This record gives sequence, structure tokens and C-alpha cells, in this order.
Amino acid sequence: MGVNWEEFDKNVDIENLEKDVEEASTREFSGEDVPFGKYEVKITKLELTQSKKGDPMVSAWFEIINGSEKGRFIFMNQVVLQGFQIHVANEFLRSLETDETIEFKGYKNYNILILNVYEKIVNNEYELDYSENKKGYKTFKILQKYNTNNTEQTSSEEVKNELGW
Repeated sequence: MGVNWEEFDKNVDIENLEKDVEEASTREFSGEDVPFGKYEVKITKLELTQSKKGDPMVSAWFEIINGSEKGRFIFMNQVVLQGFQIHVANEFLRSLETDETIEFKGYKNYNILILNVYEKIVNNEYELDYSENKKGYKTFKILQKYNTNNTEQTSSEEVKNELGW
């Protein structure tokens, strides 16, 4: 009745997995933050969640996809309890360049909006400027969206082909 772990081991590259664990223990989760700078990233998580205090918060996980910090993560957690905080989150969401209208119309709608944005950016790559402001707060600014396989581009190309352009 349980899981046959031997069978599981046969289907997994244990040697490489052991190396990954070793690298993770020495680098990715060493407790050190990624240094401030500009990184090519993809967003692996974007959601409206709650802070430890229970406040609504927009959370984004940026995975660095090349360079010396490749494979590491930068975490953005923006509490959205006050107007200026929601403005900061809205500006970030707009910078992801989706066709969604970014506006706050209550938390229930904001959650749906963020899920819709995430669905549209899941395979996109961006240049992220990870820094801090004069008050010492971490800042996250999308500098550009890289051209990646985008369904919008494909569909417009298909339309052009159908029309004989």
C-alpha cells in the first residue's frame, strides 16, 4: 500500500539531484540576499496573499535566469493596505506590459486582476532593477520586457497569413 520509493529512485537522476541539493545548501539558501543590481528574470509566482501580520500583500518571486546569480530568487512583498502602497503595486503590475486594466476595486477584484496578470506573464522574461530607496526599502523596477514566445504575436502573425499579408 505505500509508495514504492525504489521505483521512484529508478526514475530520477539521483546523482544530479544530490548535486542540486548540495548547491542549494551552499548558495541559493545561504541566507544571503541577492546583491542589488540589474537581472534578467522570469516571474515564477505573483499573487495577492497575507503578510505575517495578516495584512493584504502582493507577492512576486523573480527567478534570475542568467549571469553569476542564475537560479537564485529575489522576493518582492508589497503590503497593500494604504493608498500609496496600492499605487506602488499598481505601477509594478503595469510595468509587466499586459493588456489588463490595472486598478484597485476592492481586494476580491484585485486578487482576480493579479491572477489574470500572472497568467499572461508566466513565460515572459524581464530586466529587473533590484535596488533600495533612500529610506532603505527594497525597490523592484521592471526596465524592459524581453521578446519571448508570446501568444499575442503568434495570433497576429496568423491573422496576417490568413489575410495574405
